[in-house]
Formats: sequence, C-alpha cells, structure tokens
Amino acid sequence: MPYITLADLNQRFGEAEILALADDGTGAVDQDEIDRAIEDAQGEIDGRVAAGGYSVPLSPVPNIVIAYACDIARYRLYDAHASDQVTKRYEDAIRFLRLVAKGEVLLGIGTDEGAETAGSVDFQTGSRVMPGGGF
Repeated sequence: MPYITLADLNQRFGEAEILALADDGTGAVDQDEIDRAIEDAQGEIDGRVAAGGYSVPLSPVPNIVIAYACDIARYRLYDAHASDQVTKRYEDAIRFLRLVAKGEVLLGIGTDEGAETAGSVDFQTGSRVMPGGGF
C-alpha cells in the first residue's frame, strides 16, 4: 500500500496545483503520472530508512513520513520547474531521511532488530547513589 494518495496531495497542495502538474490533456489528472511520483517518493523514503534498520514498507506510516512523501512526490511532479519553496521542502525531506538513516532521528516504529525505543533505563540495586547514605 502506498504511503500517500492523490487525495493526500490534493489536501496538502490543492487540487488546482496538482491538476496543473499532472493534467492528462483533457482537464483531468493523469493518475499514472501521480502514481509514478508517489512510487518514486516511496522508493526514496524506503531506501533511506532501510539503511537505518527499519523494515520497509513502513507500517504504520508515521505522519511525518506522510508529509515528507507528499513533498517528495510534489517535487517529482514539478520535475525541472520546481520553485525554490518546492525544492527547499524536498531538500528538508531528504535531510530528515538522512538523519533517520544515521539513527539520529527515530520514527517511533519498529526496526528490523525489534521495537524502537527512545533510550533505555539501567536499574542497579544494592548500592548507594548519594554519598553519606542519601536522604
């Protein structure tokens, strides 16, 4: 199942913009072009997060990944005509995915090694933490 749909792109960027980017020549959206951009975005995401130990495709898909998938697909639809804002959003998405791949940002879902955690706690018994006996 894809991370995003045409409906997600329309909701984030407006139907008029998406139609302008993927008009099939009859005033309707070319679904094949949309699907290609969505697949490209998902492939880019999967390639980067897999390097961070995540099983792909991601399930469940974190909201931040959905947002960045939309930005990447939009950038792909613009092709060589992307504005500075569209390009910056794409670059922000790639920067985020690189941090995920390095393990510097966690997605809050499981990795191939098991459950994702934000850290661990080590408990030790039988020793004093504060000098002089504590409280």
